[in-house]
Amino acid sequence: MLRLTVLLPFTILAATFLFLGPFPPTASAHGFGERYDLPLPLTYFAIAGAAAVVLSFVVVGLFVRGNPARTGYPRFNLFRFTPVRIILTGPVAWALKLASVFLFFLVIATGLFGSERPVSNLTPTFVWIIWWVGMGFVVALLGNLWALVNPWKILYGLAEAIYNRFNPDWELGLGLDYPERVGVWPAVVLFFAFVWVENALPDSASPAMLAWLIISYSVLTLGGMYLFGKHRWLQRGEAFTVIYGFLSRFSVTEVRFTDKDACIERDRPEGEPGDKAAGQGCVDCYEGFEYAEEREFNLRPPAIGLHSERPLPSGLTALVLLVLATVTFDGFSDTPEWATVLGWALEQTPQLTSPYLNGLVIANTLGLALFPLAFAAIYWGFSSLMRWVVQRGGGSSPITVELMAAFVFSLVPIALAYHFAHYLGFLLIQGQLIIPLASDPFGVGADLFGTAGYRVNIAITNARFIWFFAIISIVVGHIIAVYLAHLRAASLFKNGQLALKSQLPMLVLMVIYTVVSLWIISRPITE
Repeated sequence: MLRLTVLLPFTILAATFLFLGPFPPTASAHGFGERYDLPLPLTYFAIAGAAAVVLSFVVVGLFVRGNPARTGYPRFNLFRFTPVRIILTGPVAWALKLASVFLFFLVIATGLFGSERPVSNLTPTFVWIIWWVGMGFVVALLGNLWALVNPWKILYGLAEAIYNRFNPDWELGLGLDYPERVGVWPAVVLFFAFVWVENALPDSASPAMLAWLIISYSVLTLGGMYLFGKHRWLQRGEAFTVIYGFLSRFSVTEVRFTDKDACIERDRPEGEPGDKAAGQGCVDCYEGFEYAEEREFNLRPPAIGLHSERPLPSGLTALVLLVLATVTFDGFSDTPEWATVLGWALEQTPQLTSPYLNGLVIANTLGLALFPLAFAAIYWGFSSLMRWVVQRGGGSSPITVELMAAFVFSLVPIALAYHFAHYLGFLLIQGQLIIPLASDPFGVGADLFGTAGYRVNIAITNARFIWFFAIISIVVGHIIAVYLAHLRAASLFKNGQLALKSQLPMLVLMVIYTVVSLWIISRPITE
C-alpha cells in the first residue's frame, strides 16, 4: 500500500508534465488585464502547482492518522473578554445592522433615482464589487458577517418585534409547514438566476435594472419568511444565507452555544449547515445562536469548519458544485477562447437583434448552464471511481450520490481559492470606485465627503503580484482540499489504508482542476 501511495501520485504528476508541454511561456494576470512576462514558462508553474498538490497527498497519507472528531481542534473563546463580548453583541453589532439597512435602501434609491451611467452610480459598484466580491472575501476569511448584516433578516426581525409588541401571544407570519423534501433547492434556483444576471444579462450593470431586481428579490425573501418563518426560509430559500453559511466554514471564527434547547426549539433538521456535536454544543448555527444564553465566539484553525461528518442534502451538494462551476465560468468567459465562441454565436444568429435575445445572450446562458452540468458529471464520475476503488479494496462504500455529498465540502477551498485568484485585482482596482461614489452616490455632482474627485490608482498593485497571489491561492486551496478529503475518508471508511487509497481519484481530479485553473487565470481578458 505504501508503494501505491507513493508511486501512483508521481505517475499522475508525470502525466501532467506531458499534458502541459504545449503551454505558452507568458501569461496575463487574469482579473487585472495587464500582460506579465513570467520568469519561467507557464508549464513550469502548472507543474509546480500540481506537484505541490501531489506531495501534499503523500504527506497527508503518511503522517495524518486517526478519525478526528468534528470538534477536535483548538479554539479560543473571544467572549471570555467582557469588552469584546459587549462590543460584538451590543453597540457595534447594532451599528452594523443599522448601517446595513441604510445601505440597502440607499442602493435601491440610487438605482432608481440616480445617474444611469453605471460608473457614476453607487448601485452597480456596491452590488457587484463591494457586496458580492468583498463579502465573499470577508465571510471566507474572517467569519459569517452576513448572518449579522443581512438586511432582509434585520427588517423582518424589526417587523416581528413591532408585531409582538401589540400581539404578544402571536407570531408574525402564517407559519406554514415547509416541504422538507424541497430542502435548499429554492436557494439553488435563485443563485443560478443571480449568476445569470451577472454573466448573461446585458443590463447587469444598469442601476435601474439592479434596483428593480433587488426589490423583486426582497419581496420574494420577505414573503418566504412570512409564509414559512424567518429562520426556516433563510436557511433554505435565501440563497446568500445558505452560500455564505458554508463559505464561512472556511474562516478562522465560529459561533458555538451549549444550550441544548436552542437548536431543538428552532427545529433544525439533520443535514443542514450548523453541526450538533455531542457534549460540545451547536457549532456555526446562527439560527440557534440568536436565542442561546451560553454563547461562544471562537477563533479556530482555518478551514476546519468544513470537516463535517453529517450527511448533506442533495440540494446543498448541488449548490456547492454550482458555486464552483459558475465562478470558473466567470473566469473562462473573459478569455479569448470564449470570445471566439461568442463571435461564432453571433454569426449563427444574425436574425436575433433584440438586446435580450441574441447570440451573445444565448451562448452565455448555455455556457452558464452547461458548466455546472459538466462539473456535476465529472464529479459523479470520479466519485463512482472512488466507490469502485473502495469496493475493490474489500471495503463497504455508500452509493455514488452519497459519496458526492460526503466529500463536496472538500471542494469549497477550491472554489474560494479561485474566487480569490480571479477577483483580487478586480476588488483592489475597481473597488476604489466606492471612494468617489461615497461622496456622490447618485451621480449628480455632489461632494459630501470631499472624495468625489478621487481617481482610481492602478499602481496599488500590479500584474506580477496578482499572478503570484493567484498561483499561491489556487495551490494552497487544493492542498487544503486534499487534507479535508482525507479527513472525511478516514471518518467514512475507518480503515486508514482504504481511506488513503480511496482518495486517489480525488487526487487526479484536484490535479486536473489545479492545471485548468492556472491556465484560465493566465489568459488575457477580452472584455
